[in-house]
Amino acid sequence: MAPAPLWFRAAIAHADAKKLPITILSRCLQFNLKSLTIGQISGQLTHILGEEAVTAEEGAIRQLAFAADGSMRDALSLLDQAISYGSGELLESEVRAMLGTIDRDAVYRLLQALAEGNAGTLLEEVGKADSFAPDYAAMLADMLSVLQRIAVAQQLPDAIDESFDD
Repeated sequence: MAPAPLWFRAAIAHADAKKLPITILSRCLQFNLKSLTIGQISGQLTHILGEEAVTAEEGAIRQLAFAADGSMRDALSLLDQAISYGSGELLESEVRAMLGTIDRDAVYRLLQALAEGNAGTLLEEVGKADSFAPDYAAMLADMLSVLQRIAVAQQLPDAIDESFDD
């Protein structure tokens, strides 16, 4: 069997179909993949960890699912790295250190100080977080996630699932 023509291979590997000429797009199949939810990714990671007999904390799995940002491929890559980092097991504290994220309680303390208008406590909490050299974009995403959940809880209290705090 002859190898696929060069234009076909290039089109398959290209992430942004809008940048390809229409003549090439007309000869290609296009698959628009949707992002997975944190729950879907967590479920699959839990299944994989069970099959591989790797002990894991639920919080560590949630952290990996959140960091994967909807991509199962990224989640699997992060899972592999986390297992290596944790010497064969998945601990939440080690996953947080690997990802550069801070504890959810620290996010709550930051938001509490902000809501109270307590600049001293806010700066103190930022200083504590800074000592871990966190991923600040992820920290802001965590804060936004908490604020979004608070807004939903205020308007639709029954819509919040207490069992899964993403």
